[in-house]
Amino acid sequence: MEIAVDENRCVGAGHCVVAAPGIFDQREEDGVVVLLDPRPPAVTHDTVREAALLCPAAVIRVVRAPS
Repeated sequence: MEIAVDENRCVGAGHCVVAAPGIFDQREEDGVVVLLDPRPPAVTHDTVREAALLCPAAVIRVVRAPS
Protein backbone atom coordinates (compact mmCIF):
# COMPACT_ATOMS: atom_id res chain seq x y z
CA MET A 1 0.00 0.00 0.00
CA GLU A 2 1.17 3.47 -0.82
CA ILE A 3 -0.74 6.49 0.47
CA ALA A 4 -0.72 10.22 -0.18
CA VAL A 5 -2.27 13.22 1.52
CA ASP A 6 -3.37 16.60 0.20
CA GLU A 7 -2.08 19.00 2.84
CA ASN A 8 -3.70 21.96 1.07
CA ARG A 9 -7.19 20.61 1.74
CA CYS A 10 -6.57 19.37 5.29
CA VAL A 11 -8.81 20.96 7.94
CA GLY A 12 -6.75 19.74 10.89
CA ALA A 13 -9.48 17.62 12.50
CA GLY A 14 -6.90 15.04 13.65
CA HIS A 15 -9.02 11.92 13.10
CA CYS A 16 -6.20 10.38 11.07
CA VAL A 17 -3.75 10.76 13.96
CA VAL A 18 -6.17 9.13 16.37
CA ALA A 19 -6.85 6.24 13.98
CA ALA A 20 -3.26 5.64 12.83
CA PRO A 21 -0.77 7.53 15.02
CA GLY A 22 2.34 5.87 13.60
CA ILE A 23 1.36 6.82 10.07
CA PHE A 24 -0.02 10.33 10.52
CA ASP A 25 0.83 13.32 12.69
CA GLN A 26 -0.13 16.99 12.73
CA ARG A 27 1.94 20.14 12.43
CA GLU A 28 2.11 22.04 15.70
CA GLU A 29 1.44 25.45 14.20
CA ASP A 30 -1.77 24.71 12.27
CA GLY A 31 -2.79 21.07 12.79
CA VAL A 32 -2.33 20.12 9.14
CA VAL A 33 -1.68 16.43 8.53
CA VAL A 34 1.89 15.14 8.25
CA LEU A 35 2.39 11.81 6.52
CA LEU A 36 4.99 9.88 8.50
CA ASP A 37 5.02 6.70 6.42
CA PRO A 38 3.81 6.76 2.79
CA ARG A 39 4.30 2.98 2.53
CA PRO A 40 2.92 1.67 5.81
CA PRO A 41 3.41 -1.94 6.87
CA ALA A 42 0.63 -4.42 6.11
CA VAL A 43 -0.42 -4.66 9.76
CA THR A 44 -1.53 -1.00 9.60
CA HIS A 45 -3.50 -1.11 6.34
CA ASP A 46 -6.86 -1.44 8.09
CA THR A 47 -6.17 1.54 10.34
CA VAL A 48 -4.97 3.60 7.36
CA ARG A 49 -8.22 2.81 5.54
CA GLU A 50 -10.15 3.78 8.67
CA ALA A 51 -8.24 7.07 8.89
CA ALA A 52 -9.11 7.81 5.26
CA LEU A 53 -12.79 7.13 5.92
CA LEU A 54 -12.80 9.31 9.04
CA CYS A 55 -11.13 12.30 7.37
CA PRO A 56 -13.79 15.02 7.00
CA ALA A 57 -11.89 16.66 4.13
CA ALA A 58 -11.10 13.35 2.35
CA VAL A 59 -7.41 14.23 1.94
CA ILE A 60 -6.01 10.71 2.42
CA ARG A 61 -5.90 8.47 -0.61
CA VAL A 62 -4.46 5.10 -1.49
CA VAL A 63 -2.11 5.66 -4.43
CA ARG A 64 -1.24 2.00 -4.85
CA ALA A 65 -3.22 -0.84 -3.34
CA PRO A 66 -1.44 -3.70 -1.62
CA SER A 67 -0.25 -6.43 -3.94
